Amino acid sequence: MKLHRLAAGGTKGYTTWGCIWEKGACAKEMDYVCRNAAGEEVPMQSRITAYWPDGSVKWTAHTADSALLKEAPEVTWVGPGIVGEKEKRRGDTVAERLRSGSEGIRWEETQDGIAIDNGVLTVRIGKNGTTLFDTVWEGDRVLACGARPVLLLEEPSVWNGNSVKTEKRYEGSRISAQLEETGKLQCIVKFMGCHENGAGETKIPFILRMRINYRTRELYFTHTFLYDGDENRDFLKGLGIRFDVPLKGSIYNRHIKVMGDHGVFHESMVSLMSWRPRIPQGIYERQISGERVTLTGEELATVEKVLEDTPYWSKYDICQDSAQHFCIRKKLRPEECCYIDSLHGSRTDGGVAIGSESGSVLMSIRDFWEKYPSGYTVESMDTDIAGCTLWFWSPSAQPMDFRHYATRGYNQVCYEGYDYKGADPVGIACTNECAIGFRDDLIPTDQELTEFTESVKHPVQYVGTPEYYHERRAFGYWSLPSGGTETERWLEKQLEEAFVFYRDEVEQRGWYGMFNYGDFMHTYDKARHQWRYDIGGYAWDNTELVPTLWLWLYFMRTGRADVFELAARLSRHASEVDVYHMGRYKGLGSRHNVRHWGCPCKEARIAMAAHHRFYYYLTGDRRLEDIFEELKDNELSFLNRDPLGDFYDKKEMVYPSHARSGPDWSSLCSNWMTRWERFDDDAYRCKIEIGIADIKNAPLKLVSGPDFEFDPESCHLRYIGECTTGGTHLQICMGAPQIWMELGDLLEDEEWKSMLAEYGRFYYLPREEQLAESGGLIGEREFTLPFMSAAMGAYGAAYRKDRVLAERTWRTLLETLIFERDLNGFAHDELADCGNRKVLREIPWISTNFAAQFCLNVIMALEFIRESLPATLEGAEELVAGADEMYFRKA
Repeated sequence: MKLHRLAAGGTKGYTTWGCIWEKGACAKEMDYVCRNAAGEEVPMQSRITAYWPDGSVKWTAHTADSALLKEAPEVTWVGPGIVGEKEKRRGDTVAERLRSGSEGIRWEETQDGIAIDNGVLTVRIGKNGTTLFDTVWEGDRVLACGARPVLLLEEPSVWNGNSVKTEKRYEGSRISAQLEETGKLQCIVKFMGCHENGAGETKIPFILRMRINYRTRELYFTHTFLYDGDENRDFLKGLGIRFDVPLKGSIYNRHIKVMGDHGVFHESMVSLMSWRPRIPQGIYERQISGERVTLTGEELATVEKVLEDTPYWSKYDICQDSAQHFCIRKKLRPEECCYIDSLHGSRTDGGVAIGSESGSVLMSIRDFWEKYPSGYTVESMDTDIAGCTLWFWSPSAQPMDFRHYATRGYNQVCYEGYDYKGADPVGIACTNECAIGFRDDLIPTDQELTEFTESVKHPVQYVGTPEYYHERRAFGYWSLPSGGTETERWLEKQLEEAFVFYRDEVEQRGWYGMFNYGDFMHTYDKARHQWRYDIGGYAWDNTELVPTLWLWLYFMRTGRADVFELAARLSRHASEVDVYHMGRYKGLGSRHNVRHWGCPCKEARIAMAAHHRFYYYLTGDRRLEDIFEELKDNELSFLNRDPLGDFYDKKEMVYPSHARSGPDWSSLCSNWMTRWERFDDDAYRCKIEIGIADIKNAPLKLVSGPDFEFDPESCHLRYIGECTTGGTHLQICMGAPQIWMELGDLLEDEEWKSMLAEYGRFYYLPREEQLAESGGLIGEREFTLPFMSAAMGAYGAAYRKDRVLAERTWRTLLETLIFERDLNGFAHDELADCGNRKVLREIPWISTNFAAQFCLNVIMALEFIRESLPATLEGAEELVAGADEMYFRKA
């Protein structure tokens, strides 16, 4: 598989990427070899991440040093244990030495702890249950020690009629450590634990991964916390990782650097500037330039005299408290002394370095300003041990209030599902990433700090070409771009404009912050020139109508770095904040709302694996393995939370719950499919086939229902008549077509494929024909919002070679833009001095539901029925104008 480096990524550091292989080509026992464009073998660590149904390897994840990979590496597989002739002849290369075992990371696990030696650093991880790493050495020199998770909670209360706030401090406890991945190039240690205060109270479980690569001087962390507090009393005040750094040498050779908006803020803890006695100006200039100051004789005596009577700025605090402001403050040691402001700015990417004569430490939090309030605290710089805290939530900012915005729901007016309050933050999660690095210099150069921070913010990412992915049908069916006809070019323009609008809307609307970054809003309010951020179910989108699938398939067909970035941020947010990872709603997600967890409707389709398989297989992201594990038996959550429990009388039910064929059962299928392919586990294939068999036995097969009774224990569906809760379009607008089509190929089930095709045909029949063919069985059930079924219609047209159906499908899909929006499509308007912007760009009619479904269905329809698309826009308009009203029923 040939690869290339995404432009948005960095150029330095180890990276992990995914490869997909042709079905039947690669056996489980195969080895993998990587060469760069110069033909040089690149050392690589590999693991299997998915299998085809025949047991051959489908996806693999590989780790290597991007400095050796360079621009265009290629991965190939070789026979079991076989190394090609080129590698044998090459001789004493790094790859050969790694294969022979003479080089590479070494690790040892004992009853007391884990020791990892990467060739440069040695990391000692104790099993005392209170620290992450005990010590990091380089040779005999201790670089850092005592890393531990830290948590601050704030409890509001009233005392004697006054509002008071109590700050509660916790540190990591009951921490378990396990080697999750070992190899010559990379080791990953997975920590799990909780935070505990002095009274023995535990709060906020965490999952933390530490990654160590061969012969590097960096440690990378992925930190996940799960909220289990009382929303009325456990406000998030601070959350991070703290460790200690030994400092040596003269106090005036202790420095700090912080990236700012423009350039780098740099200070010494003690400035060699004095009114009396005077210090030569040249000494101060050497100090400020970052040079190590060495003094003797009279100069030393003068400085020592000054040090007796000068302030020691021993504590620095950096906080990005909003997407538009950060502040650097410092203070003297006495607790009763105040902070003074050192610098205010707009946005910093958050790289920080501290150093002394013993060397320096660099720190960086990924997406520092985007996921505000991030921060750092560096303290005790006037002692032999400095304390460093990387704050994912800085205590210098306002605490996070998890309470709902109301004490009830507003179903009818605000589209919130139910009138009762259904917000519950217990069980949601959030994942953040950071890194620390070690250097010999007194303080890194500005460029070195900037490059380190950039490598954390934009890690190197390699991908294949859209053509390669398309040929192997990665993630099912989608089209490659083509500008063959005028109408195709117009459609490609619509896809481009829709994506660019949402990409830029993140910045224009300020969709930032730890719990918001990555998500989009649901519906626009053209009267206010604002999204409906304050109106119940119209606010945050929470994967409604699968913008995840739209963006990931748009990336698959374009290979664009900016698309990858937007889709990856959405996956990270949606897989964490929008869903429950523990508690009574585990495995379910919250429907769209003002608060991400605010809607009373908790459903499996919001949490389903289908949203995030792309990110996992393309990057090998380990955190998603936790999430897939949570979802593998997610049908059992239906015992506690019947998705249709408010619509059916429990006394009349045979099975204990319900599942619509889509989106409930289809979402479970995505979870089972992911488990099946990741572990070649046929038990999960059987779960899928049980439901398919039950649908095959329904009177109208897949057209039936879509409401079924469901037995989570056996995974059987029971037909209960032609019932639909919420509209037939819900069966196919939440990712079901994409899941079902991929399953059809994996199962090699021609009857199932025929059922998909029949569904697409039936959806576009005139009403009279639907009633006639079903013998009136469908009754009053309408096949609403037909443009959302275009992928199914296109599949049916291609499967049945039905040109009439193809034309009906295109007519329905094109009508939604051409008939209602003319040919302007997703073109935006520009308004002066509006929406708190000098120039506001808006699409006044936009909704994420429409954008996601239109774009997704176009991407898929072009794969199946491109040849039936009118070649000219004039022809497209004629096709739409000739539409019979029966094809365009509005819901």
